[in-house]
Amino acid sequence: MITHSIKSRIADTIIWIFVLAFTLSCLIPLVNLVAISFSDNAAASANMVSIFPVNFTLSSYEKLLSDSQFWRSFMISVERVVLGLIVNMMLMILAAYPLSKSSKQFRAQKVYMNIVIFAMLFSGGLIPTFMVVKQLHLLDSIWALILPGAVPIANVILLMNAFRAVPKSLEEAATIDGASQWRILSTIYVPVVLPTLATVLLFTIVGHWNDYFSALVYINKTSNYPLQTYIQQLSVDVQNITDPQKLIEYSKISNRTLNAAKIVISTLPLLLIYPFMQKYFVTGIVVGSVKE
Repeated sequence: MITHSIKSRIADTIIWIFVLAFTLSCLIPLVNLVAISFSDNAAASANMVSIFPVNFTLSSYEKLLSDSQFWRSFMISVERVVLGLIVNMMLMILAAYPLSKSSKQFRAQKVYMNIVIFAMLFSGGLIPTFMVVKQLHLLDSIWALILPGAVPIANVILLMNAFRAVPKSLEEAATIDGASQWRILSTIYVPVVLPTLATVLLFTIVGHWNDYFSALVYINKTSNYPLQTYIQQLSVDVQNITDPQKLIEYSKISNRTLNAAKIVISTLPLLLIYPFMQKYFVTGIVVGSVKE
């Protein structure tokens, strides 16, 4: 018994050391990034910054936050996340629910399931998608960023498997009581698969917030760029600055410190949202990935 206890403690210690090392390997680069964003140009260029800022300055953040286009792009990203979340969640639920039924309940289930799998493996391509968006006169609009990816197939499959895990007896009891399919979906299935819904909701938020490439393709005006696309093309240019005070301030900034500040600011909203959904995340992934 003593030997077994010692072996168990040694195993636990090794596991905790591994977990701690893995955590630090993920955390230290992020801390270094934050430190660089608060350091001046000379320290960042000389690679003097580790986990603490060197020659602390807020110049990179002041440049970003004093830009009116930054706040306009920020609000465009918020609008995109809100509208995209509503559209994606509605369509994903409406697609996953009938696909979760058996062939007896939904005769064309296998046909539609094959279409869904094919669409997941093979996309239409960038040029055909662009042509469709252009023909629908959606260029330079918020809908050009939302509708092309309105039905994320991987999330639909997660929801479909979660719906399949719901006990059939619940649906049978509701059917006997005279409930319609809409009522069964809204009052039984959706509440039961709430962890999976929270998981795909988080995936949707992150996907819309972090996407910058779509705007490069579908948005022509810089004023209509979402935040991630706008901050991608920000850079430090001191050649046309004549004000001595601004020249001194901008000399503390480099593209490296500015890029670090971009990442910190763009990541902050996601870091504020994630803790509220963390308890659902693992459960939602496990439930949605298991097929009966």
